[in-house]
Amino acid sequence: MSLQGEWRPAPVRRVLIPKPDGGERQLGIPIALDRMVQQAIQQVLQAEWELRFSAFSYGFRPNRSAHQAINQAQSYIREGYNWVVDIDLSKFFDRVNHDRLMAKLAVHTDDKDVLRLIRRFLQSGVMENGLVKPQTEGVPQGGPLSPVLSNIVLDELDKELEKRDLRFVRYADDCRVFVRSQKAGERVMASLTGYIESKLKLKVNVAKSAVDKAWRRAFLGYSFTRDGRKKLADKTCKRFRDKVKQLTRKGGRSLEQRLECLNRYLRGWKNYFREVETRSEFENFDCWIRRRLRSLLWYQWKKSPKRYAELRRRGVSDELTRQTVGSSKGYWRISRSPALHLALPNSWFDELGLIRLLAA
Repeated sequence: MSLQGEWRPAPVRRVLIPKPDGGERQLGIPIALDRMVQQAIQQVLQAEWELRFSAFSYGFRPNRSAHQAINQAQSYIREGYNWVVDIDLSKFFDRVNHDRLMAKLAVHTDDKDVLRLIRRFLQSGVMENGLVKPQTEGVPQGGPLSPVLSNIVLDELDKELEKRDLRFVRYADDCRVFVRSQKAGERVMASLTGYIESKLKLKVNVAKSAVDKAWRRAFLGYSFTRDGRKKLADKTCKRFRDKVKQLTRKGGRSLEQRLECLNRYLRGWKNYFREVETRSEFENFDCWIRRRLRSLLWYQWKKSPKRYAELRRRGVSDELTRQTVGSSKGYWRISRSPALHLALPNSWFDELGLIRLLAA
């Protein structure tokens, strides 16, 4: 059976993953053969469209990154464009109009077999609880084809923003327009909402969209200070703390196992947020992580004889050891005591290989 003839892709498998800010994201996972075919089509489309895409589109493109998008946003702020039009597209991947997408593809893609395959992928359906649910709109996330198709859909928005000579940056479906005043931002928000909903047939989430000072809005996990320096967004800090708490909560795993999991997370997190320019946040996190681990070890030592032996073995005086072991303070308060800092200094965690977010 040839790909050009009777062959049809299988329905994608529905998988739900939690979103960082709550709710769930729906993924459509293709079977192995379909993934290979999608990858081949993706390479064809990427070659045809890459030079046509906007210079201010950064998501899912060769030699482009989230860091470049963040740096572009920062440059606007430093040029005096301190107000941001934050446009949230409601369920973007679920609402893409198939006919509009195929018409746009046909403008630059002459191969009818490729177009036919793309149409079949779009309409392959979703397998849920053993039943196939038809797809009349949307681009399933989870396969190699969806990123380039989403960029093709939103390239029309990019071109409209360029035509209006607006300062903007887009990463996938996350689009920000930077202006000099609140009044200008409200005007842009109103006109773009109308354009997106009437022309692109997409929906703007009014509740999540806003015109605001740039330093009050997060972008790709980063935020900005009033003078335009890159910092951690508030939600990023909360997610970080929640994850570290999960990795260091009381339980039966050894310290070595915990450090292995913790380091894996810290290494990736540190790499992504390496461009943060307010480094005190990293220092505070380093102190907090080590305090979490001291609290955990105090809990694991449990009984007074064990605690006494551990503190003495680690060089704490008899008097301070007895005072600490006899304290009625809880684990968290004890974790900042002089005895635990003497017994479990930062250098000890360094020797164990615990990653520092802020280099010593």
